[in-house]
Amino acid sequence: MIRAVVFDVGECLVDETREYGTWSDWLGVPRHTFHAMFGAVIAQGRDYREAFQEFRPGFDLYAEREKRASAGQPETFGEKDLYADVRPALAELRTAGLWLGIAGNQTVRAGRILRTLFAGDVDLIGTSDDWNASKPELGFFKRVAEAVPFAAHEILYVGDRCDNDIRPAAQAGMHTALVRRGPWATIQWNSAAATELPTFRIESLLELAHNISQFNGSTR
Repeated sequence: MIRAVVFDVGECLVDETREYGTWSDWLGVPRHTFHAMFGAVIAQGRDYREAFQEFRPGFDLYAEREKRASAGQPETFGEKDLYADVRPALAELRTAGLWLGIAGNQTVRAGRILRTLFAGDVDLIGTSDDWNASKPELGFFKRVAEAVPFAAHEILYVGDRCDNDIRPAAQAGMHTALVRRGPWATIQWNSAAATELPTFRIESLLELAHNISQFNGSTR
């Protein structure tokens, strides 16, 4: 049975449109040009950070985050950046008695923002900076499994990327749900990995409670 649901952050809970727009501005690149390059890099199966390199060779994302913060333009997101289905989906899952967590490749600052946004709504908030392990490393998902009070096969990890979320979570023994939104899921949706790997393929987080209920019912 699925007893716990753990969510990725970017393009799963948080719409990153505004944040990537601010990166375009920081680079001095028209937003539509940056977004086009970003999509091209993803479609080629490259690391998304290479999109920054196309405009500024040698670009160090972590160092630039610090420069932005020092310039009074730190990375940020808030309630208005959450996808519209996030709050009602969490409420449905909580009512269904499921243990809930959030775990993604995020900075310490982003972790603080998440803990403010979701205080009392989830049982776990973990970030790659907290754990010194990043997706798609299996070590990241082992940390998730250690933090959740159920076995790995009782955890559903929800994400928008086959490469970073679905495949490694499945390798760690978890069930997975691929949500179709954001650039990665949109580009990868018809791939063999997106079709074959996830336990569930969903268009909205509001599908989760029903899908989990059906899944758990079929395993009894």
